[in-house]
Amino acid sequence: MVTVRDIAEKCGVSVATVSKALNGYGDISPITADKIRKAAVEMNYIPNSAAKSLKTNNSHSIGILFIDDMHSGLAHEFFSTLLNAAKTEAESAGYDLTFIGQTLAGRIVPYLEHAHSRNLDGVLLVCCDFQSNEIRKLVSGDIPTVSIDYEFNDSSSVVSDNVEGGYALTHYLISHGHRRIAYIHGELTSVTKMRMIGFNRAINEANISIGNEYMIESRFHDPTRAAKATRELMNLPYPPTAIIYPDDYSYMGGMMELERMHKKIPDDVSTVGYDGIKLSKILQPSLTTWVQNTAEMGSVSMKKLIEAIENPKISVPETITIHGHLQEGNSVRFI
Repeated sequence: MVTVRDIAEKCGVSVATVSKALNGYGDISPITADKIRKAAVEMNYIPNSAAKSLKTNNSHSIGILFIDDMHSGLAHEFFSTLLNAAKTEAESAGYDLTFIGQTLAGRIVPYLEHAHSRNLDGVLLVCCDFQSNEIRKLVSGDIPTVSIDYEFNDSSSVVSDNVEGGYALTHYLISHGHRRIAYIHGELTSVTKMRMIGFNRAINEANISIGNEYMIESRFHDPTRAAKATRELMNLPYPPTAIIYPDDYSYMGGMMELERMHKKIPDDVSTVGYDGIKLSKILQPSLTTWVQNTAEMGSVSMKKLIEAIENPKISVPETITIHGHLQEGNSVRFI
């Protein structure tokens, strides 16, 4: 039996484009639509009536909400890997992805209105102010959503085990003899709070007291602020023997600041990062960091969203936790 995928391969287009052409959607060119319909006739394509009735009201289009205040955008490996995995999963199921925001036709509109105007089947919330009223209206609206690293009631979330990561990094430093451990953490989001729980659990287990001067709030993916915090820490009367950075990208700012201060890693201070980007292995010394399984996060989140779109009566909102692992580099020494 000829399938939609067979037609897509013959015409050199995506499965979603074929589906749109055969269902009469107007957001593809008339020439492409005509080519697809002719190919379907020539190949004796017979639609699956059950599948067609299931998806009659679907646009086969999913929105991506990605609001990045630091403007690191898709150049950042965490997000690019996650979104690429989500894109692969969506396309294999016949869906297209489109980025959405609050600007539509030159005016500011609520996210939910934007999603409705594009006739989206669902929205994946990757990076945004999850606590804003507009985001909460979107999540509580009539369009299925799945969020990354933030939990809502009655909506599915895919989260990295940040407690596990925060604990593992801190425990690793303690096991190498460190007691004066500084933590340059990200802004106080739910992600930061979970990592700090892991940090404090490891500290409490070892019966260590960490002074407030060793805890500095910075921002995720901000090397400039991480560099400033690093200098502040190393200028303390009793500087830390180890520093935890909010992410590998921020760590690079700290690394360069230590070089400017003529401090060597790990001889003068040990360092660990978070995320496990590829560059962490290339840096000299290689960085000890927590590797997040971003590809799995992207794939699982898209599968869950498509499940909520296509099977709303049986899809159960849930929080799915994705585990990572410790990557040992040469940036930590025994003391």
